[in-house]
Amino acid sequence: MDSVTTSPDDRRRCRVLGIPVDACRDVQAAAIGLHARGGGRIVTLNAEMTMTALRSPELGQAIEGADLVIPDGAGVVWALSRQRVSVVKTAGIELAWMLLGYAAAHGWRVALVGAAPAVMDRLRQSLPQRLPGLNLVMTVDGFQPAEAWNGIEAELQQLKPDLVLVALGVPRQETWSERMCVGQKGLWMGVGGSFDVWAGVKRRAPAWMCRLQIEWLYRLIQEPSRWRRMLSLPAFAWAVLQDR
Repeated sequence: MDSVTTSPDDRRRCRVLGIPVDACRDVQAAAIGLHARGGGRIVTLNAEMTMTALRSPELGQAIEGADLVIPDGAGVVWALSRQRVSVVKTAGIELAWMLLGYAAAHGWRVALVGAAPAVMDRLRQSLPQRLPGLNLVMTVDGFQPAEAWNGIEAELQQLKPDLVLVALGVPRQETWSERMCVGQKGLWMGVGGSFDVWAGVKRRAPAWMCRLQIEWLYRLIQEPSRWRRMLSLPAFAWAVLQDR
């Protein structure tokens, strides 16, 4: 499947180690088309999330029920290539930023949920300046007391946003979005550490590392404590090689 853009519905659901992932000619068009059809959930799948989903039935179910699962990682792209499915890696942070820009240009109502309080404070101030016209109807950090979430969730559902970006970490952002989007329109997407990058708290890997598909190495250098999580990468590669 080549990477030439076509219609929003031009996608093919594949599987990597039994976990669904969509091969799209144009991921951005697919996301916009999903909103036009009433909305749904977007999941960004990489090797680490794939391995977590194999151990976590809740995460596996959340991915299975997603409306659009994009290949956000060189490992998933490689695994698909072994099935003779050619896709281009789509970084979740890039898709989320594109959706924010589209939202600003088209009057969408946007909600941001997650990250640290200081990060959300920065985004609340900086995003409308960087994206004129952006309508932020809710900006709530992820460090809320347990008793506050029922009220937050009720308010969010009443607001009926067109786009909800959730930075609560895997698997919580996926399972929370799965529960919250029932009966709701709009797009719901887990964005991991994207808020931290947009707020300037963390840096994304340099462009040359992105081109070489070694962003994982940059993150490891920045956060050496991630080394245990990185063990999932060789485990993923071995599992794919053994998969028939």
